[in-house]
Amino acid sequence: MWWRSPIFALAAFAAMAGLGLAGCGFQPLYGSNTTTASGARLSEAMASIDVQPIPGRVGQKLRNELIFSNTGGGYAPEYRYQLRIAIRERVISQLVQISGDARGQVYQLEASFKLIDTSNGQIIHQGSAVSRAPYDRYQEIFANVRARYDAENRAADTVSESIKTQVAAYLASSA
Repeated sequence: MWWRSPIFALAAFAAMAGLGLAGCGFQPLYGSNTTTASGARLSEAMASIDVQPIPGRVGQKLRNELIFSNTGGGYAPEYRYQLRIAIRERVISQLVQISGDARGQVYQLEASFKLIDTSNGQIIHQGSAVSRAPYDRYQEIFANVRARYDAENRAADTVSESIKTQVAAYLASSA
């Protein structure tokens, strides 16, 4: 009577659930065989995105991160899409002492983006991403500058990953 044991029942339930989910259409976003809705490979579609220049040091860092993550450092094929990004930077003071000096600050980077189909100039997807990176302030000027640069770099990395994920999800499901 092994088929009446609770372990067998649990294993049978897990097998049935696995078979039921096999046809649900779940597809990993960054898999090697991931395709867009039109049948093209997602990695090729991501590499065909022309990331437009973004003003400032943080904008350049954000653009470089997106280009490298989309192309892997290789040459891009002919561009099918154009990505326009506008950023807004802000510094928020935290832990203000009685003297009025802030001991900590938070660097906030907000980006809004538009994905444009270059064949017809239409905006096909738009979105936004936000990142906050805290850093400590010190009496040494160079330490403050390095801490701020590090916070800006961390925020740019996070925003670039968010934008990449949003665009990849759109291309995998709609383009």
